[in-house]
Amino acid sequence: MNRDIKSKYLTYIFMTISTIASGQTLNNPFGLVYKEAITENVPGKVNIHPVTYKLNGIDIAANIYTPANYDASKKYPAVVVAHPNGGVKEQTTGLYAQRLAESGYIAITADAAYQGASGGQPRNVDKPANRIEDIRGMADFITQYAGVDASRLGVLGICGGGGYTLKAAQTDKRFKAVATLSMFNSGLVRRNGFKDSQISTIQQRLKDASDARALEASGGEVRYAANTKTTDEMADKMPFDLYREGHYYYNRTHAHPNSTFRYTMSSLLDLMEFDAATSMDLINQPLLMMAGSKADTYYMTDSAFKLATGTKEKELFLIEGATHIQTYYVPEYVAKAMSKLNDFFGKYL
Repeated sequence: MNRDIKSKYLTYIFMTISTIASGQTLNNPFGLVYKEAITENVPGKVNIHPVTYKLNGIDIAANIYTPANYDASKKYPAVVVAHPNGGVKEQTTGLYAQRLAESGYIAITADAAYQGASGGQPRNVDKPANRIEDIRGMADFITQYAGVDASRLGVLGICGGGGYTLKAAQTDKRFKAVATLSMFNSGLVRRNGFKDSQISTIQQRLKDASDARALEASGGEVRYAANTKTTDEMADKMPFDLYREGHYYYNRTHAHPNSTFRYTMSSLLDLMEFDAATSMDLINQPLLMMAGSKADTYYMTDSAFKLATGTKEKELFLIEGATHIQTYYVPEYVAKAMSKLNDFFGKYL
């Protein structure tokens, strides 16, 4: 099969899957877009409970997953699950939260403030301090939830949520076990570009962010970064698996109307001076960091893991054959990640 025909064939397949995913978004009563998602709450099985709560005056939309035969009078370990950059609770974090509930945990995943179905204006602000506070806010809520044993609280962060999870766990010792999957160091990449591909434009991008903030302060328009609509043809030419596969995941196979890559340009003032891997020695809890063996983002997990000198219980686990995005949904790789998570949380929670 020549390259042009193969490209058209793959495009057709992805567009077909996209149609299915879009239908799933509309048909699933909870808006879930992952495979084998809950469609109704059946007694005796894992159930999902959409909730809202206030965090610093902002309405946060979250989903809580409870185990089969959940009994509010009993005590269960719980796990906070933080979503990727641009992602929402109905995608990969929902999948992992459901799998954790199937393993006996109460799990919560919430849309970040200013994003998804959560409140906050302007839309799609993406500041590290907010994302870290989101994780703490999930901990606040879930530890008060009926049946949760607050002394057995874990946290799992995926992609950008993984980087913010590391920062949250450095100081918040309510988290007794800390896990990341395909960790993405948002500040490092926003500053230097992926694999240091944009170092030469740092000062110009900082000026653009400064100008955007000045415009907002004067009552002008809100400017956005990463606000360009990507076509399949554009994605196919991208040099990195992360962005190429990310396009198909977020825009085709697991598309959700609340999910978007865009973020306010002024957010870069905070993002570009942030680094998830600083102060890693403050993590003294058991730490599990997982990544695909073929992930082009692996260098971020590797560098942060090496700096985690404050804990004696730490493990770096490679999911053989997986790329970054494939750890979000491919059954084989999700099963490997969940097997390791069950061992890890089972031991420490």
